[in-house]
Amino acid sequence: MKIIAGLGNPGREYESTPHSIGFEVADAVVREMGAAFRRSPAFKGDLADGRFADGKVLVVKPMTFMNLSGDSVAPVVKYHNATPADLVVVSDDIDLPVGRIRIRKGGSAGGHNGLKSVIERLGSPDFVRLRIGVGRDRKDRSEVVGHVLGKFDPDTRALMTAKVVPAAVKALVQILVEGPEAAMNAWNGQDLAAV
Repeated sequence: MKIIAGLGNPGREYESTPHSIGFEVADAVVREMGAAFRRSPAFKGDLADGRFADGKVLVVKPMTFMNLSGDSVAPVVKYHNATPADLVVVSDDIDLPVGRIRIRKGGSAGGHNGLKSVIERLGSPDFVRLRIGVGRDRKDRSEVVGHVLGKFDPDTRALMTAKVVPAAVKALVQILVEGPEAAMNAWNGQDLAAV
């Protein structure tokens, strides 16, 4: 079994924000599977299982808030006797421009508190990350929180809905079917805003 964890913040006020783009990708995967999320208090998250990319997949949306994502994801991985190699985490990335996705296997959290929490609770950084570029104001680092928790502007919202989220779903299929290296070669560096 493979596990896809889409990171975000629960609650209506965080919908359609850059920090919750992982939730949007998780929702799209679950729609593609023809499944539905169920609340799991034991795992502090919403879970959906089904078939995706010709294999059994469990999709997780932690309802713990971003900084505690590992409190949901790690217990799910351990309960299902999965390994970090069976996990793909989808998150936002302020250092990537809007319209780009980056796939990476292992590595550091790169300053992302949700990834940091997953690494700490899992006890390993050896999982695949699919990061979605949400950009930021490079001149003013103090605006990072306001940016990731603010709403997308209309043009960015349209790009995310029409191109980025569907591309992330296709990238997830490729990760699961062909492996992360093939997906990296296909998607890293591609500018979806220009397609």
